[in-house]
Amino acid sequence: MRKSLLILLLLASSGLAQAQLALREDHPQSYSVAAGDTLWDIATRFLDKPWQWPGLWHDGTALAAPHLHPGDRLSLVLVDEQPRLLLEPAEASASEAIPGLPQQPIRDFLSAQRILDSLAPLATAPYVVAGSAERLLAGNDERIHGRGRFDPALTDYDLVREGKSHIDPDTQEVLGIQLDEIGSARLEAIEDDIATLHLQRVTQEARLGDRLLPAAAAPASAPSTPSEPARLVEGRIIDTPWSARQGGPFEVVTLNRGSREGLAEGNILAAYGVGESVRDPLTGEWVKMPDERLGLLMVFHIHDKLSHGLVLQATRPLSIYDRVRNP
Repeated sequence: MRKSLLILLLLASSGLAQAQLALREDHPQSYSVAAGDTLWDIATRFLDKPWQWPGLWHDGTALAAPHLHPGDRLSLVLVDEQPRLLLEPAEASASEAIPGLPQQPIRDFLSAQRILDSLAPLATAPYVVAGSAERLLAGNDERIHGRGRFDPALTDYDLVREGKSHIDPDTQEVLGIQLDEIGSARLEAIEDDIATLHLQRVTQEARLGDRLLPAAAAPASAPSTPSEPARLVEGRIIDTPWSARQGGPFEVVTLNRGSREGLAEGNILAAYGVGESVRDPLTGEWVKMPDERLGLLMVFHIHDKLSHGLVLQATRPLSIYDRVRNP
């Protein structure tokens, strides 16, 4: 039975729990949760800095996130000069609680994405040595043969191929190697170092030499608690959706910063377009214009040297080499 009253306290999650939050000038006095809403959507209606919404969802305990449902009504009040949202739950709701952020773009991305810090794991992984009926290529629902060291306790494998390397545009350091997903296969039998596998699903035809890695875990959900980075982070976007070469709202971009720079899952970063250099009409010298703030993204998947972020807001699609830094 849901409680009849829950006080939603919007406070910064960066440790400044007593700091006054800045409300948007056009914030509503009340709002009814609608189907398709996320906690982020609701926060953007009330706060200048919507990533500050987690704080304390106060019903006597600190919760990672509130449980809001379509039909719930939120009313803005001040308690001890702090903005709070008073929740009046709907009479009954068969719907699931709304998510903190859109989940599907993250699941879609992670289900087809693998990044290695080096090629060492790939170089020692089993590989496709023969296709169906000894053909060079194999497709969906066919058998293939792999050669290498297989673990009889593992039955599910991902078929992968070396993809592009992510290079830091400033230092030229290799930040990670992307693996292209070819499909999945199930182990049927092992004889010496030769295994027979059945292709379960393929995105393109398997080739001789394609590698077989233990199946990746199911894609994770988006972090439930957005936060500011614990220290100053400055970086660049180094990859965007391949289809558009630009990242708009709820698309995924790759950054040249990772855990070694202090990034953590849930960190919010602001994106900036690099200001153009123009010639001063009076002096003739070249002058760089200020960087233009373009939007916000949330880091949801971390590697040592790079990370992936979901674009939450954008005044224009984000592009490769746009800058990112603390919001």
